[in-house]
Amino acid sequence: ATVITNLFSAIPYIGQTLVEWAWGGFSVDNPTLTRFFALHFLLPFAIAGL
Repeated sequence: ATVITNLFSAIPYIGQTLVEWAWGGFSVDNPTLTRFFALHFLLPFAIAGL
């Protein structure tokens, strides 16, 4: 998770926005974890679809 956050935040211009969208800021609570797991569950299918 830390690696992904660091990769997102390294993206110019939109990196910080992506981090705040993905994590709801830097606080980790239940809705954030739900979103995180949903994202990681769907990511392989999205990559396979491409």
